[in-house]
Amino acid sequence: MKVELHILQNFAPSNLNRDDTGAPKDCELGGYRRARISSQCLKRAVRDAFETQRMFNGDELAVRTKRIVENVAGELARKHNRDRDSAVKLAAETLAGAGLKVKGVDNDHKSEYLIFLPKRHLAQLAEMIDRHWDTLAKLGNASPEPAQGADAKAKGKKKEKAEKKGAFPKEIADELIPIFRDATQAPDLALFGRMIADNRSWNVDAACQVAHAISTNRVAMDFDFYTAVDDLRPEDTAGSDMMGTVQFNSSCFYRYSVLDVGDLRRNLGDDNELACKTAGAYIRGSVVAIPTGKQNSMAAHNPPSFVLAVVRNNGTPVSLANAFCKPIRPTGESDLVSASVEALCDYLRRICGMYGVAELDALYIADRDLPDGKQPPVLQRKADLNQLVAAIESKISGRPQ
Repeated sequence: MKVELHILQNFAPSNLNRDDTGAPKDCELGGYRRARISSQCLKRAVRDAFETQRMFNGDELAVRTKRIVENVAGELARKHNRDRDSAVKLAAETLAGAGLKVKGVDNDHKSEYLIFLPKRHLAQLAEMIDRHWDTLAKLGNASPEPAQGADAKAKGKKKEKAEKKGAFPKEIADELIPIFRDATQAPDLALFGRMIADNRSWNVDAACQVAHAISTNRVAMDFDFYTAVDDLRPEDTAGSDMMGTVQFNSSCFYRYSVLDVGDLRRNLGDDNELACKTAGAYIRGSVVAIPTGKQNSMAAHNPPSFVLAVVRNNGTPVSLANAFCKPIRPTGESDLVSASVEALCDYLRRICGMYGVAELDALYIADRDLPDGKQPPVLQRKADLNQLVAAIESKISGRPQ
């Protein structure tokens, strides 16, 4: 079973997702320039919504970080009354024993790359290190001193790494590796996956795919010229003390994602109840999540105007982005959002006509009534987001609503 989300969301002037020059991201579709919000930005907003909307307990979620050593050492100092400096050293030794590269003191013992792992694993690592404290301390004290000189130093590090790898106790490694490898019971990790090139057995295939949001309309970039005045300047001094420009636009975005329910269940250790809860939270989070870029300056807190959820028991997911190959333009009869909704539903109706509607359910919520004759045959309207989520959770669980 797959659940697709098709969302239309019109934002007031904003710069929600910037490129390396500070300008709103954009792209080309159908030969026309469009505003764009990256999929990575949208996924981060959904993850934030899980916490801010309290859809899960804090320990159920995962964290993406390079600062595992720092956090585990803090846990050892707070809850296990261990010396912090020693805790940092042993935590770094332990991560190295697990095969994770950790940089030195100058880099605050950060891992070489961001690791996405359940928050509860930080506490588990601290508890494990505390139990094996004496053994790990002896291992750390036996580590050879690094060689001097550039070439000798490099050789020394290779030798040190090989000796540490060989010396790391197997019984501790056997207990340590499953902590990192286990990704079950972490909803956001199950949804968005994890890729670690050096440890492929730790990888988790994402249960959902998220497209870049693109504007249904042709985008026109605008510039805001701003100035600032020093509050303590002398009264006889005219002019501003700072000035600059910020780019922004206002666009109606088409957002698309697809959730593979089977993959979600597998990633969650075949916990069907948690899979239903996670799917419902993902739908809710996708609807309410808004990126935070430049919000202090523009406050573009505009909820979606149309949310379509397509449930496919079989078959291939279908993006409806091609409904907007020709940019939508407001007319005397329809505004941009209404015209975008009509174009989306018309395209879905044509796709259903080509490929059929067997094994397919579609439910939607909207802030307006759809015109007569514009609704695809598979649409069922729900009163609000709560009803939409409940209906999909019912389909996933197999229980009647």
